[in-house]
Amino acid sequence: MPNRPYQRPGVAAQLKLPDTVATPRPSRRQLLSGLAGLAAGVAGHPAAAADPPGPRLHLFSKLLQWLDYDELAEVAAAAGYTGIDLTVRPGGHVEPERVAVDLPRAVAAARRAGLRVDMIVTAITSAADPLAEPLLNTAAAEGVTLYRLGYLRYQQQGPLEPQLAVFQRTIRALAQLNERCGITGCYQNHHGGRIMGAAVWDLRTVLADLDPNHLGCQYDIRHAVAEATGSWDLGFRLIAPRIRCLALKNFRWKADRPLAPETVPATAGLVPWQRFAGLVRSTGVDVPATVHCEWPTFTEAESSLAVAAKKKLAIDRMGAERRFFHDLFAMTS
Repeated sequence: MPNRPYQRPGVAAQLKLPDTVATPRPSRRQLLSGLAGLAAGVAGHPAAAADPPGPRLHLFSKLLQWLDYDELAEVAAAAGYTGIDLTVRPGGHVEPERVAVDLPRAVAAARRAGLRVDMIVTAITSAADPLAEPLLNTAAAEGVTLYRLGYLRYQQQGPLEPQLAVFQRTIRALAQLNERCGITGCYQNHHGGRIMGAAVWDLRTVLADLDPNHLGCQYDIRHAVAEATGSWDLGFRLIAPRIRCLALKNFRWKADRPLAPETVPATAGLVPWQRFAGLVRSTGVDVPATVHCEWPTFTEAESSLAVAAKKKLAIDRMGAERRFFHDLFAMTS
């Protein structure tokens, strides 16, 4: 990952809303959310605890793996997130071999901070993986409802149809495992020449006759736009009934590598956010979301700061991402 200095977006880069939605009427979802908050207040709980309009926003833990579970929860809560999208994979916050011990500890730390852990990220690509079923059973027992799979890849040579047939068998077996474990698997569309699902149509083919509550799609708008700049919306409409969570981040093309994307803060890239949010609303996609702050969190100079100072910077910068997406979906709900 390139270590480019963090640059705070200027006022001109902030979210712009068309005049027609400058003073939006409250939607049914907003009204229901308000009523829920009122009910919570009557019951003796703060109304602010009600879910805001739009998808529940979880913070992807990948860029905070230098923090322990309590510190991770502290940063995510202070940045205003509803929950944590926890890495449960080799090199992640939870190692798969230690899931029975460490995942309950991570979830407990999140809950002490008032956060949810609805989703996790794994490297699972096969139901035959001996760690898969224990991991998924533990996750389901801890209240996790969604997990992201690892990636399936095309061979460099050879026809595609036989490879798609193999992918279908692999995914079907995982869907059956998920049903037994009581959890939903989500395959992410990811930009890349040999990753199955990058084009979205192939993922739709592989998922064709499966119950999306057993195995569906994590739709990543950054990767979709990078992969199909002119027709990504068709892919979204095609896969929409199978979307079970959203991944939110932005990108730009690297100056020194044509057609090579790099992740940047939400307001600094090429994703057409208002168009995307409008499609989410019009297609009825109502699912949780994970916010991926996968740009370099700190400048080179900031990287040597004390942990407390770095946590404050992370809260500020990752909190800005949350506010952007909260405002985006609130204005299109």
